[in-house]
Amino acid sequence: MCGVCGAYFPWRQSFESSVVVREMASTLGHRGPDRSAIWVAGDGLVAFGHTRLAVVDLSEAGYQPMTSADGRWTITYNGELYNADNLRRHLHGVDWRGHSDTEVLVEYIARHGVPAVLKAAEGMFAFGCWDARELELWLARDRFGEKPLYYGIHDGALLFASELKAFRAVPGFSPEIDRRALEEYFCWGNIPAPLTIYEGVSKLPPAHYLRFGQSAATPEPQPYWSALVAAHDAPDLPDGIEVVDLLAEVFDRAVAARMVADVPLGAFLSGGIDSSLVVASMQQHSSTPVRTFTIGFTEPSYDESRHAAEVALALGTDHTDLVVSPDDAMRVIPGLPTIYDEPFADSSQIPTFLVSRMACQHVTVALSGDGGDELFGGYDRYQQVGRLEKIRDYLPGGIRRVVGSALDHFSPESWDRLASGLPRFLVPSGLRHRTGHRLHKVARLLAAGQGSDVYALLMSAENQKGRLVKGGNGESPSFVGLSPKSLVGMSPFEQAMLIDTLTYLPGDLLTKVDRASMAVSLEVRVPFLDTDVFRFAWGMARDQRVRRGLGKWPLRELLRRSLPDRLIDRPKMGFGVPVGRWLRGPLRSWADDLLDPALVKEQGLLDPGEVESRWVAHRQGQSDLTEQIWPLLMFQAWLVAEAG
Repeated sequence: MCGVCGAYFPWRQSFESSVVVREMASTLGHRGPDRSAIWVAGDGLVAFGHTRLAVVDLSEAGYQPMTSADGRWTITYNGELYNADNLRRHLHGVDWRGHSDTEVLVEYIARHGVPAVLKAAEGMFAFGCWDARELELWLARDRFGEKPLYYGIHDGALLFASELKAFRAVPGFSPEIDRRALEEYFCWGNIPAPLTIYEGVSKLPPAHYLRFGQSAATPEPQPYWSALVAAHDAPDLPDGIEVVDLLAEVFDRAVAARMVADVPLGAFLSGGIDSSLVVASMQQHSSTPVRTFTIGFTEPSYDESRHAAEVALALGTDHTDLVVSPDDAMRVIPGLPTIYDEPFADSSQIPTFLVSRMACQHVTVALSGDGGDELFGGYDRYQQVGRLEKIRDYLPGGIRRVVGSALDHFSPESWDRLASGLPRFLVPSGLRHRTGHRLHKVARLLAAGQGSDVYALLMSAENQKGRLVKGGNGESPSFVGLSPKSLVGMSPFEQAMLIDTLTYLPGDLLTKVDRASMAVSLEVRVPFLDTDVFRFAWGMARDQRVRRGLGKWPLRELLRRSLPDRLIDRPKMGFGVPVGRWLRGPLRSWADDLLDPALVKEQGLLDPGEVESRWVAHRQGQSDLTEQIWPLLMFQAWLVAEAG
């Protein structure tokens, strides 16, 4: 895993390219601590920077930026190609310098071109590639958005990098904050592609490439793969237990491909279905116990470490866990704006960083279980969204609003206490965890106007854009870059899964893992985000994913071949921390300072009255507004760090 950056001067060279790119690369050392290098084209049109985390082929033969044997193509590349050996076999006559996947990538491009390699490559990647003959710069990003890539025009140069902090190292870079991006951030807790917090800087969307020539116009990103098309075209699978046998073959291949490394390798293990299945498969492919890592918390309701330890014992892994106190977790918070570079508000960023920091002391590569819920129907909300749409269609608007108001009248904590005292048969499985939080979501949906995007309302932390941001447009939340027409013909259940794959997965989960892990120079690989696994998942009917009200049926059945039922059939837990409670206690003074009305007014971006009313309601215990307050605090912390 690595950090990449570059500058292209198609119109005028206003500053020394090697100096600029060297400064950019200096900000990315955490992504690649093993080596840093700069390459400048002979004509000075383009310069690349690269910081290397050596994982495959640790020799000089794997150094980057790397030029193809024919001298035409030069690449700076971040990622791993899991089918590199297969691609290598199709490149006859190459005099190989080493066995790195970078060399396979650049030689495949030299032989077949960038579009061909994007269609053929299986992996996670982001790269910049220079064609010295056509004088063109290509940028590309992997199918699911595991690896980040930013780009923008500044002072006559096209800049690109793995992280936004590289842009801030460029002389004179001082863009305005994008208020539309800020509105989206307060809806989703992250800024969805192609937006960034800065005007004039974009994220390259997953499964897209850009081709820059010497035209004065900036081209539009072009797709080379579509999750929508792949889901639609997936062949139907047989019913019954046979589907589990087929899944075992496909998933084991995906895991084995991601275990190729010339450095120590392990896995994150929460004890949930997805990470346990990854580890079970890894253990089958390993002659020694797999290294596994878990972070636990002293608060019992947030701690899965004991369950993870039981799973590790049953699978025979070499397990390391660390139970941290609230003080340990809270010490991470001041550094979050630097790690994430732009506002990001999934509070599970804290345990993700902690487990990454622990794992990097023992391994260089870790596998994770991300993506299992989105592909196999694991979230309760996938089943809820269809039921809620039926209720909304059936009930008149006035009755819906009354019911919604009644549900919202009691605090989430009150609903939690009520649910915990009721017999299990009276509380649906989907409401046993975080009952109050879920019922407040239902209340919001019932109160919403007819014609609203039900799933956007379910996922968004804001009912209306622009309430916080000055000059906001006041629209209802909707998913950036996603047309409702593209999902016609799918059930609400399928629509929700695919929307999450296109938005929540790259914008939140994969961003969280990439920044947290790369901050400590750890590479994380995700077996569920294999195109064959994706195709398999979308070949299933709904009743193959969900049985007896529980999602991920084939994953559960496959895991039963490695673990006893008692370690599988348990309520799903999130990977979070009790920040809402901390904000009323040890973090209160920190939050008071960041949300001070005078400071908010001076900054001129948010409505001070709206900010203050929310903060007062939360800190006084009138309502649990953690979903609204944490994004506010992460934005304010980022803004203060940016100004300082």
